[in-house]
Amino acid sequence: MQNYEVLLSFATNVVFVMVLGFYLITNLQWYDYKISRVVLKHHKPHWHLFYFFIPFIAYYTTGNFFAIFFYFAIIPSIILWYKKLDKKLVFTWRVKRFLILLFSLVLFQDMLCTLKDACEVYGVFMPLAVTYIGSVMIERFLFATYKKEAKKKLNSMKDLQIICITGSYGKTSIKNFIAEILSKKYKVYATPRSVNTIGGIVADINNSLPQDTQIYVCEAGARQRGDIYEITTFLEPQRVVVGKVGEAHIEYFKTLDNIVATKLEIMQSPRLQQAFIHKSVTDEPHEKVTFFGDEIQNLNATLSGIDFECDGVSYHTDILGGFQTINLAVSIRVAQSFGMDAKDIKEAVKRLKPVEHRLQKIQAGGKIILDDGYNGNIDGMLEGIRLCSLHEGRKVIVTPGLVESSDELNLKLIEAINNVFDIVIVTASLNANLFDKYLRVKNKIILIDKSSLNDVLANQTRAGDIILFANDAPNFI
Repeated sequence: MQNYEVLLSFATNVVFVMVLGFYLITNLQWYDYKISRVVLKHHKPHWHLFYFFIPFIAYYTTGNFFAIFFYFAIIPSIILWYKKLDKKLVFTWRVKRFLILLFSLVLFQDMLCTLKDACEVYGVFMPLAVTYIGSVMIERFLFATYKKEAKKKLNSMKDLQIICITGSYGKTSIKNFIAEILSKKYKVYATPRSVNTIGGIVADINNSLPQDTQIYVCEAGARQRGDIYEITTFLEPQRVVVGKVGEAHIEYFKTLDNIVATKLEIMQSPRLQQAFIHKSVTDEPHEKVTFFGDEIQNLNATLSGIDFECDGVSYHTDILGGFQTINLAVSIRVAQSFGMDAKDIKEAVKRLKPVEHRLQKIQAGGKIILDDGYNGNIDGMLEGIRLCSLHEGRKVIVTPGLVESSDELNLKLIEAINNVFDIVIVTASLNANLFDKYLRVKNKIILIDKSSLNDVLANQTRAGDIILFANDAPNFI
């Protein structure tokens, strides 16, 4: 080959491998850096065909025409795909290390092949495979180091009380409620947002946990057996909460019994003093267990908040959603276990702030918006629908349906929507066929992705409407 052809082939290979690497690491970040989940559990596997396998095959089959195909077809399609994503790649240090390692390996490979004149075409699979394996090894080594540092920090805080919360539904709400109520009396720190993996917890402890914290409130999530156990044996919480358990993430666990068994791994904390378990999980008596789920009486949940009684005491909160009283009840129980008196607890409940993206009420442009974007369970979504039914004006719902759930529960959701809403906007292809077949509302709009959602809302809604955003799943789902 002539010099310019060699240079073009060299540069094209480097850029091509980096593009494939960028696609790979984006998907890995979405699926907790598990290659098995990217391959076997991806919600849009056809993306792999269009953006990975077809370009990969074309590289080895189109010869000198590949550069034209790559620069004028593959790159524009990848750019367009990425621009439409609502959950873009976050350039964490892990991502940066992956991309730096990949660039170094492909550059070294190509320079070696060029100098030795040993390649008709440069390799693609090898630098990607070696980078992935190398990245996994590097991250495991670094994580072991970070985990040891986090454990050392926890051990240095001798009087620290740790509360760990799990369950299928309401983990983040319970965490926030407990932290807000206890903070009236104690120095409390809670994990931010929905941080609930061992990696996120370790990073949070190392980077953000104040040394003078008296109570650390943490939530524990799971995608497979052993996840809760790993978090529990690391934190060794003195108090644990197991919220309501249902079929969330059923595609990973296969059966409800597997979900229950995984959540109950939290009971294996070596320092366990007290556990608060929802009645949906188990009814097996245990000396350290307090069951909850039946305490609430005289419940009145409206668009103005919740009034309820718990153990004979009347409470009011501006939090929306009657189902939240279950989470409030256990939060009250936990506060009582720390010696808070009834007056302080009642005042703290009254001052609770809505959890962001969980039936958060927003008024804008004469419209009422219920932002329930982070809620993906059937009970919460049905309560959001019930609240919308109390509104006298038009009712609009924006939803992809239930994700990582069953058709049976989605059909239950659709039936509830049919009874309440005037306009339904379906924002994902995952449940589109089901919604298209069974929805009976006046105005039904099914979007392939959310890129045109703002325009649709501007055209379809008006002042006086109530709009429920139910389960704002990212568009890779």
